[in-house]
Amino acid sequence: MGLPRLSLKRCFIYIFCATGMILVVMNVRQKELWHALRPDPGPAQSIRAVPDVGKMKLSVSIKPKGSSTMRAARVRQSVKNKSSVKKFEPSNLTGTVNPVDHIAEIMDPSKRPWYMKGGTRRPLPGVRSKRTGRRIARLWPDEDSNDDRVTNQLMFVPLDYNRTSVEHPPKRIMIPHGMGEAKTGSDLFHQLGCPVNTCVITRDNPEGADLIIFKDYVTHVGRRAPNQAWMLYFLECPYHTQAVRNALVNWTATYRRDSDIVAPYERWQYYDARVTQIPQTFNYAANKTKKVAWFVSNCHPRNQRMQYAKELAKHIQVDIYGACGSLRCSRSQAQTCFEMLDADYKFYLAFENSNCRDYITEKFFVNGLGHNVLPIVMGAHPTDYAKSAPYRSYIHVDEFESPRELADYLHRLDHDDELYNSYFKWKGTGEFINTYFWCRVCAMLHDPRPPKHYKDVNEWWRGDDVCTQNSWREHDTNEITFKNS
Repeated sequence: MGLPRLSLKRCFIYIFCATGMILVVMNVRQKELWHALRPDPGPAQSIRAVPDVGKMKLSVSIKPKGSSTMRAARVRQSVKNKSSVKKFEPSNLTGTVNPVDHIAEIMDPSKRPWYMKGGTRRPLPGVRSKRTGRRIARLWPDEDSNDDRVTNQLMFVPLDYNRTSVEHPPKRIMIPHGMGEAKTGSDLFHQLGCPVNTCVITRDNPEGADLIIFKDYVTHVGRRAPNQAWMLYFLECPYHTQAVRNALVNWTATYRRDSDIVAPYERWQYYDARVTQIPQTFNYAANKTKKVAWFVSNCHPRNQRMQYAKELAKHIQVDIYGACGSLRCSRSQAQTCFEMLDADYKFYLAFENSNCRDYITEKFFVNGLGHNVLPIVMGAHPTDYAKSAPYRSYIHVDEFESPRELADYLHRLDHDDELYNSYFKWKGTGEFINTYFWCRVCAMLHDPRPPKHYKDVNEWWRGDDVCTQNSWREHDTNEITFKNS
């Protein structure tokens, strides 16, 4: 019996099916290769590791959708199930991993704005709305309550700004006391390279000033001139600042995100807001034999951080250096102390001395994120850290119901290098920028905004919801109970 004759149609069907099978096999194999290519943490090269940007082209993590409050709620629900500690994950979960074709472009300094390292992109005069004719830039708290608007202000140039025009004389900024770095004259604004630099600093003649800046307290400077603005400048939290009486304040400059000009201790900026994590080639857990460290000298703050640390120490090693502990590391040898932190410890207590909204100081940004250690934070509300810190770069104590549950999770991280290293994938995705306070003050003075003032600046600064002497977990629970009663 002879072989069946193959028609052209039948040959085409066979070839089509064979091609389809090959494509399926190649697709599966490609996915296997993709996961195999994800880099594993390598051995420690040095204490101060810098991610290899040239190798960061395989994958990035995209921040998952959903509010910080929703993620925190999921965390609290997970923590309650004590029988599943191994399955517990903190609120800032790792996002999906996707390729990004333009990773080299976002790492190119020339593409960055002028206020970032190596950045050359300068702002252009503002754009008007075709419908209203007003500028589109969102500069003030009521124009964007969800952002600190720092970068908007840094990139703002008034619609009709012309540095050589006699129709736009310099704005005069009078400083009655303090702020010694602000020398009189206009040199400061030119030295900083401010896009808007037609401003002059004075120490006298308040009547002729467009803006008077009061640092820490308001002094008597005479009668307010027409169209003159008064700005209150605070850097400390409400517990450590004076009350302001009988002063009609127009602007505020504090670390709070709802200030008119936000003056944070540090300001994180991504190179690309979509890229919040990139692979690391450094094992941040390698050769570290100690658990938790804390450098502290104020032993009696308002937020009970000492009690929390001592309770935590019952369940995991906590080494306390300074006046409040048994170990010593002199401030005169700060560099040596932080080198020890980098080399020996996995965790650092970045506890503020007060639990106040947006109050996040160098304890977190410099002592914590500035080193190869995972910060455990207490101070501002968890949602404030989520807005201000690099994504998945810290652990907040209020994500856990007790110090013991926090300790359980720290033990898990101590035994899982991959999970521990996942908290360092933010490195290399951005930088802490210079916020150029004086440049922004000068730019904002040139914005023709209608006059505004604070009805009661003390209420704004010291209101019932601004600070708490308990944990934010307790505060939020009490707020819910009060509203439902």
